[in-house]
Amino acid sequence: MNQIDSLCNMIPGEYATILNVDECNNLRRRFFDIGLIRGTRVKCVAKSPGKDMKAFMIRGAVIAIRNTDSRTVSVRRERDTVWD
Repeated sequence: MNQIDSLCNMIPGEYATILNVDECNNLRRRFFDIGLIRGTRVKCVAKSPGKDMKAFMIRGAVIAIRNTDSRTVSVRRERDTVWD
């Protein structure tokens, strides 16, 4: 079961494929530089204790992104690939 959502709604262990980065996002260029481009597969690896950011495995690197920033990234979540 796949569904379209935003990066901030992913749970640790879940995979998704990047669909789009909102043009109004001030970090759009930086997201592109770290590999958040259409078609990239990412994995949510952790969430912070304060739940204000999550860490994602992106092209072999773990990157922490604030929820307010990751809200502007559209993904196709892959619910059937959740691993603990």
